[in-house]
Amino acid sequence: MLAPQIEADGADPLFELGLAGRDRYRDLAAELLEDTGIDIGLWNEGIAQLATDEQQIPELKSKVAWQRQQGYLCDWLDAAEARDRWPWTGPAFGALWAPHDGALDPTSLVRALRADAERRGARLVADGATRIEHQDGRVTAVVGADRYPTQHVVIAAGAWSGRIEGLPRPLSVEPVRGQMVALPWPAEIPRAVLYNRDCYLLARGSEALAGSTMEFAGFDTAVTSQGVERILACLATLCPPLSGVRPLRTWAGLRPVTPDGLPIVGPAPGLDGLWYATGHGRNGILLAAITGLIISQLVAREPTHEDVSLLSPERYWRW
Repeated sequence: MLAPQIEADGADPLFELGLAGRDRYRDLAAELLEDTGIDIGLWNEGIAQLATDEQQIPELKSKVAWQRQQGYLCDWLDAAEARDRWPWTGPAFGALWAPHDGALDPTSLVRALRADAERRGARLVADGATRIEHQDGRVTAVVGADRYPTQHVVIAAGAWSGRIEGLPRPLSVEPVRGQMVALPWPAEIPRAVLYNRDCYLLARGSEALAGSTMEFAGFDTAVTSQGVERILACLATLCPPLSGVRPLRTWAGLRPVTPDGLPIVGPAPGLDGLWYATGHGRNGILLAAITGLIISQLVAREPTHEDVSLLSPERYWRW
């Protein structure tokens, strides 16, 4: 999902970067479609967070007010307006409405990026990086089943980033499991993306995607009955027409999470040619395109996004 405005308030250090990440996809989607013929399913028709009890109203109204004060389009819909827009939802006392937020299909995005990389001359290798080699303060190679000499390495291995050997300092990126459920999207309901306090619902094609859990389970990607039941129970209140509907499929993924909740993006201190682009937590897709742009600009020594200093690896490693 591309939803930087849904949870944002004045305390969110990633707000501006999230907006830049969301907006980056507008140009990127058009470029990828033209160059590869692959549609990444970009959808910018708005996302709402519903207030499912009266106690949530002040918090959501405060977020709306703060965003509007910053000059961003964000609205408060009262209970009648929310009911008129989404008559199929459960009880709602109002909603935060972010009309520029949206979603895309991550599988199609990856296919398009791979195709575009190959079109531009990249050679894709199916291997697992296990170690970084360096000498005299400079990266020299990546090692997997084979050895790949190089002058630059980007660590973008998600929750496994810290398990790569040869890094100059320990990398504190740990997995947090998120379970998901897919059900058939009701044919009579227009597509939408909705949040409430405990879950979200996303229309993608003919499916309703619902999630997600936040579990410290190490690298275990098992789907549990408890996790699925929790999602379905929440979904029944968010979208009653899906109550009792049998899931089409379930799965789980691992989010790469850092101690302060911010990604690690930038050069490794003291080791030329090593770059970090990891630890994005729940914002992996939202920040993927802008992170790639930032890394390319840093490598080329070009000006980049002003908030990138917040993400510097140096905040963990003081020399």
